Amino acid sequence: MSLLERLEKQKSALRVEGQNISQQNESATSTKQNNFNQIKETLHNEVINLLKEDTNSKDLNEHEKEAFYKDAIGTLIESKEFNIARGEKNRIITEIYNDIVGLGPLEPLINDPDITEIMVNGYDRVYVENKGKIILTQVKFKDEEHVINIINRIVNSVGRRIDESSPMVDARLADGSRVNAVIPPIVLSGPSITIRKFSKSPLTVSDLIQFSSVSPPMMAFLEACVKGRLNIIVSGGTGSGKTTLLGVLSAYIPNDERIVTIEDAAELQLRQDHVITLETRPANIEGAGQITIRDLVRNSLRMRPNRIVVGEVRSGETLDMLQAMNTGHDGSLTTAHANSPRDVVSRLETMVLMSGLEMPIKAIREQIAAAMDLIVHVSRMRDGSRKITNITEIVGIEGDTITLQDLFVYRPGGVHANGKSKGRFDSTGTRPAFAEKLNASGIKLKDDWFQTEVFKW
Repeated sequence: MSLLERLEKQKSALRVEGQNISQQNESATSTKQNNFNQIKETLHNEVINLLKEDTNSKDLNEHEKEAFYKDAIGTLIESKEFNIARGEKNRIITEIYNDIVGLGPLEPLINDPDITEIMVNGYDRVYVENKGKIILTQVKFKDEEHVINIINRIVNSVGRRIDESSPMVDARLADGSRVNAVIPPIVLSGPSITIRKFSKSPLTVSDLIQFSSVSPPMMAFLEACVKGRLNIIVSGGTGSGKTTLLGVLSAYIPNDERIVTIEDAAELQLRQDHVITLETRPANIEGAGQITIRDLVRNSLRMRPNRIVVGEVRSGETLDMLQAMNTGHDGSLTTAHANSPRDVVSRLETMVLMSGLEMPIKAIREQIAAAMDLIVHVSRMRDGSRKITNITEIVGIEGDTITLQDLFVYRPGGVHANGKSKGRFDSTGTRPAFAEKLNASGIKLKDDWFQTEVFKW
């Protein structure tokens, strides 16, 4: 046998040995996981009964209650004399507590500050968005019933319901994170949950500039527009950062003004003192009692607001919003789904028609041109980053056409070596037609904001 043949034989033997070791490790890991799951299953119902009988934790705060419950679970495990290591014991305590009180397997993802979105596609596939990238995790639920139990826990906490007659729901978590859930029969791949997480400390102007989402002159200009009581609509696609930007712009509203916020699920975290938060309500099981965005917009006009902030306009409430802007409620803010500033105008026309009123298109366009001052369009880049791509003025109406002009634009310029989007923020050099209106309010627009100086990233 030649030297080359002997070496090949040794390599083949090493490969077989490696495969055997790998299979043994996989088998041991599987056995260990099965034992872990059996212990959890054994304890689960006993822990539920234990907590049902509990009367000692009623006066405790959330942190004290969590410590009390985990201590009770640990005591129960010790009473069973399971042969498990300390690390495994702590893991069992945490997972049982999360299953019964928290959001089960999702709890670690909720607590991870780097994760911005959680997507459950059935019980065995959980994806997350981490730094703009969507990743499949190792997290799994026990079965579909386990997922539905977590969904019910979320929706019940905010007085909503989900069942076969109403198989989809919007809700929110205690921290304001937005939740959408759907269950069979309308979803064929198993119950699905989408959680849009929000930072416990809302993003600030400095954060947006640091993330290269906007240039300093653009934000200084937007600050002047909010303080000068212009009506602004933030547009963009799903997940482009509309609500985040709306929250940042809302922070510019002076603290002495009365603000009414209107949302499907309350998400905005305004820091001003005088804020009234309104939230829609779905119909009850008899189909009665629904409160829509449109109902809340109409009601808000009777609440003496200085500013109305609508989380998103989607339908007939757009007409009520435009009428409010045209009747003295300047400085209102809202968002809408759209692909471009020009598309925003078309979307607003369509949504006004959804109000059910027979109005000629020209009358609708006149309402839009008179009510709205500024469109701020945000886009999600291929690398997952979000950028303000257009700040566009609604100049007026000429004939049957609403005229727009860009004041600031983002010009993409390829991709850096690290995969990040490359581009620049430009001023078009055009001063807005509403400059005199701002000047009359004591707000000065600086000339250097409109110089075509380039900010590159």
